[in-house]
Amino acid sequence: MAVNRLAVAPPGPSFFRRVAAAPFRVLMLDYDGTLAPFRVERDRAVPYPGVRERLEALLAGGRSRVAVVTGRELGEIEALLSMDLPEVWASHGWEHRGPRGEVRKFPLPETAARGLDLARGSIREQGLEEASESKPGSIGLHWRGEPAEVAAARERTARKAWTPIAEAHELELRPFDGGIELRAPGQDKGAAVRDILSEAPPGTVAAYLGDDLTDEDAFRAMPEGALGVLVRYEWRPTEASAWLRPPEELLDFLDHWIDAEAGAAPTDAAPRATKGAAG
Repeated sequence: MAVNRLAVAPPGPSFFRRVAAAPFRVLMLDYDGTLAPFRVERDRAVPYPGVRERLEALLAGGRSRVAVVTGRELGEIEALLSMDLPEVWASHGWEHRGPRGEVRKFPLPETAARGLDLARGSIREQGLEEASESKPGSIGLHWRGEPAEVAAARERTARKAWTPIAEAHELELRPFDGGIELRAPGQDKGAAVRDILSEAPPGTVAAYLGDDLTDEDAFRAMPEGALGVLVRYEWRPTEASAWLRPPEELLDFLDHWIDAEAGAAPTDAAPRATKGAAG
């Protein structure tokens, strides 16, 4: 159940004290809308200024397991980040680049693969290939930046064509910010979070930062004591327990994490809480 922003107490400096004192730390980060602004031209969605430097500092410090968890394909993230990559869970978890660079791709169920092929065919028939995005485990139709009537028409087209395919091939029809996606079940951002945290020792402090409806799977997968952080300009109902606005508050959060894991005393700054804009 999504939380009411008036019902959640803000995470104070005690969270960063826990980061400093923890025997192990895990920081998981969505990409689009979190580490990078949304762009209509998706290949131009590079990270906010300062994000790469902070990721590089986290990787150089080696005191946290850092993972990017994204709906994008692995090759896209490699091109957009343009740095030595941290661990990446791509395509909603269907692709995984491990901490040492090893890559694995999870096989799709045959029924789901057939359904996705049919959905791709429907997109071609409608002449919407340029607005679509085909990935391992899913196909999406985008309308970000389009007039409202175009967006509504594309959503109607997708739902009409894909709903029977989803029902017949055990697929999920899921909205996201600026589009809709037909996805194979079995892997999502929540599954990636559970996989990562299953390897964490007792006493681990973990946080997941994300913005989109697809990140709600990850927020729901966070165990008690872990921090889910909604990253977006405007608050929305969410399973996350804190809220910050990019890019300034995002960069502040990363700086506090870096300082805390290095043993620096925490400051009073913290993610914007779902209790309200003032935190």
